[in-house]
Amino acid sequence: MNRIRNFALLSGALPMVIAGLLVPACRAQDAIEINGEKVVTIKRAATNSAKPEFTSVTVAPGRGMEVLQITANFPGKGEVNVLNSPDLPTIKDMLDVKDNANGDSGYRFGAAILVPYANRIRGQVAADGKTVNVNWEGHTLSLPGNTSGRQPGAQKHAMHGLILKAKLQDVRTKKIPGGEQVSGILHAGDFGGRWVSSTDLVMTVSMTADAVDVQVAARNVGKEAEPIAIGWHPYLSLPSGDRAQARVHIPGAQFSEMDRSDDMIPTGKLVNVDGTVNDWRAPEGMVLGDRFYDENWCHFERTNGVIVGKVVDPAAHYGVEVDGVSPEINTVEAFTPAKAKFVAIEDQYNFNDPFGKQWNGMNTGMARLKPGQRTTWHVRLKVFVP
Repeated sequence: MNRIRNFALLSGALPMVIAGLLVPACRAQDAIEINGEKVVTIKRAATNSAKPEFTSVTVAPGRGMEVLQITANFPGKGEVNVLNSPDLPTIKDMLDVKDNANGDSGYRFGAAILVPYANRIRGQVAADGKTVNVNWEGHTLSLPGNTSGRQPGAQKHAMHGLILKAKLQDVRTKKIPGGEQVSGILHAGDFGGRWVSSTDLVMTVSMTADAVDVQVAARNVGKEAEPIAIGWHPYLSLPSGDRAQARVHIPGAQFSEMDRSDDMIPTGKLVNVDGTVNDWRAPEGMVLGDRFYDENWCHFERTNGVIVGKVVDPAAHYGVEVDGVSPEINTVEAFTPAKAKFVAIEDQYNFNDPFGKQWNGMNTGMARLKPGQRTTWHVRLKVFVP
């Protein structure tokens, strides 16, 4: 019965996953397991010396299919790390030995996938001091209060979803034209008793020379409607290490004003980017300088339906394009500390604190899935020489 349901979900959500022969994950790194599941690397050899090409993607099915590493071959440079991540033994130590019960180390490198919400949710802190309760259509969602500001008395809030330590099933790799693909299924249920209904997720990472595609299809397999948002947290490397001269392009006409105090919670006000430090619409992007950014953009100019973002490291003659393909992507977060060697460009469905009263009933990007309905998040990475 489980095999039948798995196949039905896989074929219904992402037909491309079953277009060819599916085989067990044959690219598993035999020496490395994370959370009891083998790490999987899909690979291809570079064939064009005149332009950048992706060469490998490494994922952790034992940690919500987090993308741990991506490599690309650049003319004159050789293999470059697209994501800011340590080596696999260090990653294993961080995730299996030093991490906390919620799995928060997973969103501090690589590219963690975030479901059923991305970014922060503030609510009523329970008596245990560890749980944040929020209301959705008369249901109480009890979420882990896994983060807070650093100042004394900062209020606990929830951040970055509920699958950071989840294990996928039916993990498979397959050849696709020009590359490889890895996929798996997560029967998330009610996310450990914290959500309204029951959810199945199909997660797929595909790589060719020109692109890395990450897709998550969420389907409500329960009996009640539920809110769902999907996003990710990719730490995109700056090979030069010089963040001050890096440029970022995000085609958002507005941004969500943040309470730039310790907690970084939105005020509920959307502000036009014109004349502000958050106007990153110029094709060449905005120079980051020495300012800390943790901002959330919206109301995008789309190119053929796609939100095209870019991170450029001029000193390294290096660039990454981040394409938000799904129309359900409503916001893009950019996170980059002043002296970081990365820029996180986070395409996500929801605004920060999507259940907050400060939004005054505005649609904050949470998809509402009735039983049997599904939604698919899709982001594509490309590399280029600027």
